[in-house]
Amino acid sequence: MALSFAFADTGEQNGAWNMRFDVQRAERLDAGTVGPLLRVYGWKPWCISLGRHQRIDEIDCERTAEAGFDIVRRPTGGRAILHAEELTYCVVMPSEGRGIMDVYRQISEALTAGLKRLVPDIDIAKAQPNFQRLYREPGGIPCFSSSARYEIEFGGKKLVGSAQRRIGSAVLQHGSILIGDAHLRLADLLTVDEDVRAQLRHDMQEHTITLQDILQRPVTREEVLDAVKKGFEQTWNMCFSTLPENDYISDEDEAREV
Repeated sequence: MALSFAFADTGEQNGAWNMRFDVQRAERLDAGTVGPLLRVYGWKPWCISLGRHQRIDEIDCERTAEAGFDIVRRPTGGRAILHAEELTYCVVMPSEGRGIMDVYRQISEALTAGLKRLVPDIDIAKAQPNFQRLYREPGGIPCFSSSARYEIEFGGKKLVGSAQRRIGSAVLQHGSILIGDAHLRLADLLTVDEDVRAQLRHDMQEHTITLQDILQRPVTREEVLDAVKKGFEQTWNMCFSTLPENDYISDEDEAREV
């Protein structure tokens, strides 16, 4: 891949800031004013993100606020995620005629190459669920209750969940790399009865796995960040430039909603 990419670690930000950054970067790439970017980041406070078309009444907003968590809507599709003990990545790049699944595959190959430095036995999912049917069921509310094609798994369990959107000629894809298991708390923050809540919690435990589960030791965001960055450099045969901090979100966009 011949594109010249910048790299940025923007640290921990609130949900609205993180989503504004991703959207603004894709818009600016589409306008031709910036180049491609790989960004990694975290969430402070922890935050539930909803898919672009997901109903907010599926989330217990009062209970979420009491827990000290934010709620934000993603510009991409998919279902609810509690962003907690994870490293989030975002790739913004030109589509250049590539289809959605082709880009998913290319990004997943780079992520997999990086994460194999930590976990040699991870795999890329081959099957695709029937999402239209799944989303009509209570079990489809959490994103991490199933894997899509080209998402990254270990032992058949989901380790990385991703979502993609096209903004003009730009691809925006972001996703969560699970480090710890705090994402499971999402089940306690949904507007479902207790029987469904227990089933959702069980399904998420059965269908997800974290780096700490696999490695049976504490895992730092820095070692995951380093592995991911090297995976992209290796797979796409490139060296990143560093995105300067003055090329983050502009002042006039601070108040803009996604």
